[in-house]
Amino acid sequence: MRTRFAPSPTGPLHLGHAYSALLASDMAHAAGGAFLLRIEDIDQSRSRPEWDRQIEADLRWLGLTWPEPVLRQSERLQTYRGALQTLWSRGLLYPCTCRRRDIVEALGAPQEGVPHGPDGLIYPGTCRAETPPSGPLPDGVALRLDMRRALDAAGPAPLTFAETGKAHQEIATNPCDYVEKIGDIAVARKDMSTSYHLSVVLDDAAQGITHVVRGEDLFDATAIHVLLQRLLGLPTPVYHHHRLIRDEHGKRLAKRDDSRAIATYRDEGLGPEDIRRLVDLPELTPPAP
Repeated sequence: MRTRFAPSPTGPLHLGHAYSALLASDMAHAAGGAFLLRIEDIDQSRSRPEWDRQIEADLRWLGLTWPEPVLRQSERLQTYRGALQTLWSRGLLYPCTCRRRDIVEALGAPQEGVPHGPDGLIYPGTCRAETPPSGPLPDGVALRLDMRRALDAAGPAPLTFAETGKAHQEIATNPCDYVEKIGDIAVARKDMSTSYHLSVVLDDAAQGITHVVRGEDLFDATAIHVLLQRLLGLPTPVYHHHRLIRDEHGKRLAKRDDSRAIATYRDEGLGPEDIRRLVDLPELTPPAP
């Protein structure tokens, strides 16, 4: 078993991050496997070196260890570019110049009433042409996956994944949902040259991740990842979508919740065992010899 924790260095880690990282590490070590750290820093406009350093300090304080060197997405841009070239050459991508406001207007609804999917606003296909674009892979523009063509290219075999968190079963995705509830996702954004969805499946494969441990808020995005894995010939790991840590009002914690930052608890004199208690995680039992 190989699990990973993959934070973005855009703010402090909070209790929700602690729970996810500890759970992923616990699962791997209980099975005699490995826990890996990955820094998802493709958003260079928001990523900061000081948060990168803080992440490692917080995780080490929690007692977590991982193999070095740490994989950083900012060092893998050529890998993402190669995957985009593959999809472009197969006629599965098209450039998109729409802004968020353009998409909202095309959907004909106020912003609070527009349909959302696991990639945000469900794109109405404004920039999609009847035939795939030709020529070299363009630079400096957003690239979207033509979902109908992608489903055809994926073949007739069902797109499935094993889930051990929300349910212990094989999950079969619904082909109709890809078009109606997900839409033509962005696989490269103008300011990033990639996207979370593309980079995460490539990185999981590169690190040999067998079990993806992450919050249940990303459950619906797994259908996107399974499709990209099929298109790019990548293995599909087992997924474990865990419960979310919420505040006293039932709201999911965010990076702006500094009062629940791991560093704050450390400064107040709490220890790693107290963090485990706060997120309701038992002490790890070592694997049997």
